[in-house]
Amino acid sequence: MGRLDLNTIKGIAILDQDGNRVLAKYYDNEAFPSTKEQLAFEKSLFQKTYKANAEIILLDGLICVYRSNVDLFFYVMGSCEENELILMAALNCLYDSFAIVLRKNVEKKTLVDNMDIAMLILDELCDNGVLMETDSQAVAGRALRSDEITLSEQSLSQVGISLIGTAKEQLKWSLLK
Repeated sequence: MGRLDLNTIKGIAILDQDGNRVLAKYYDNEAFPSTKEQLAFEKSLFQKTYKANAEIILLDGLICVYRSNVDLFFYVMGSCEENELILMAALNCLYDSFAIVLRKNVEKKTLVDNMDIAMLILDELCDNGVLMETDSQAVAGRALRSDEITLSEQSLSQVGISLIGTAKEQLKWSLLK
């Protein structure tokens, strides 16, 4: 029996209309050992896809599915043995999650202004190359959930008092030693 490989996604990249990286995350250190190789791959990928009217390309032994919007290009890369439908489902989930979170205003400026949520979306979608979710509502919901955690003033003061007490104890024990 062959090796079971769950690393379905080799990388995710979002480039602007000039081919510059807005956001990228790579999961395969063998295919992309350094930032230099990543940027070279992104440049080559953009040159092959920015005028093309397609959704998929085979480049450097990787299947790359992509989608463009106003001023952004979304890419999901996988090995040449990977199922294109899985990669396309990941791409659609990625794009739709951004559309939900950014209220259908998927543009470079809005994405950059919400980079923290964008990173959470990538983390919710994929973990070390393993596709975790393809439901954009679930991904967007989990990415936004961290914004809902608020601390009241009372809980902040309780945390402060607890920290001061802990610091006093540590100082006391360090002086006694």
